[in-house]
Amino acid sequence: MGLNEPEQSAAPAAGGARRGGSGIPGGRRKQRVSMADVAQLAGVSSQTVSRVSNGHPGVIASTREQVLAAMRELGYRPNSAARALRYGRFNTIGVILFSLSSTGSSRTVEAIATHAAAEGYAITLIPIDVATQDNVLGAFTRMGELAVDAVIVIMEIHLLDTATVQLPPGVHVVVVDSDAGDRYGVVDTDQADGARRAVRHLLDLGHRTVWHVAGPESSYAAQRRAQAWRAVLTEAECPVPAPLRGDWSAESGYAAGLALADEPGCTAVFAANDQMALGLLRAFHERGRSVPAEVSVVGFDDTPDAAFFIPPLTTVHQDFAEVGRRCVEGVLRQIRTGDDSRPGTDLVPARLVVRESTAPPRTS
Repeated sequence: MGLNEPEQSAAPAAGGARRGGSGIPGGRRKQRVSMADVAQLAGVSSQTVSRVSNGHPGVIASTREQVLAAMRELGYRPNSAARALRYGRFNTIGVILFSLSSTGSSRTVEAIATHAAAEGYAITLIPIDVATQDNVLGAFTRMGELAVDAVIVIMEIHLLDTATVQLPPGVHVVVVDSDAGDRYGVVDTDQADGARRAVRHLLDLGHRTVWHVAGPESSYAAQRRAQAWRAVLTEAECPVPAPLRGDWSAESGYAAGLALADEPGCTAVFAANDQMALGLLRAFHERGRSVPAEVSVVGFDDTPDAAFFIPPLTTVHQDFAEVGRRCVEGVLRQIRTGDDSRPGTDLVPARLVVRESTAPPRTS
């Protein structure tokens, strides 16, 4: 059987079941349905069946439907491995990530899967529970063994930046949320600009300074947001309070809020994500600090629930769907042209969504 004639276990071939010494009563034996069997039933050539199974556009609609009907009747499915060997593609994109629990990771993976499916590609997902060097290297090695045409790596920490971590040679790569633009193609939200918009909004309202609840130190996105927060305050010659450190969770935001509620000079807070902002809102409510009458709060992400917080949350909108689209577009461009990943960072703009959690500070 040639590569252009893949076969699959299925129902008996056209013309009825063949008989042989199978040991099954009556001599019946389940046969493999070949491309030739489909061609015979459909009344076309094997080449036409091959073109239909590979999605080739040069087949008239009536013939295509005739072939598909024969495939359904016989229970035939193309052998994707043989097709991959023939055409040099698996139509699969690998995705390596550290956590599905974070808003950014889960929504980016969803967008990647959606856009990949629209292009006829599936995704193979390898999550890493604990972001150790060995686990990262193991994931890259595993992805190199799988039948993938390209890899999208969603990085929230800096392990990719170490010299010992190498992606599989010959595999097309796009990286998300990493400071690796000097070696790979990177797609990311413009984290710094989003944070700048949040802090400037609060200063423009008249607040003397802005406190910050930062994300984990290991997070590249958290670092970029914190750096931008500090830079805006410095440029405006405003006091720079010591940042409070969270872990992206509402619980850590709540703990930070309890501490900030005792700061009489705290009238504005920029939280590095919406979940920590949610925790802030609860803490301020419990301590009798009205939002936004006494304290204004801005988040980051614009999660679907942010508009339903009490009060509705002013936040920075990240376009995760666009990030996912550009990732898929980037690896498909590499696959189709045969080019390797070109270093550089493609930033997706962020925008501020103003709601009811921010207001000018109270006058004395």
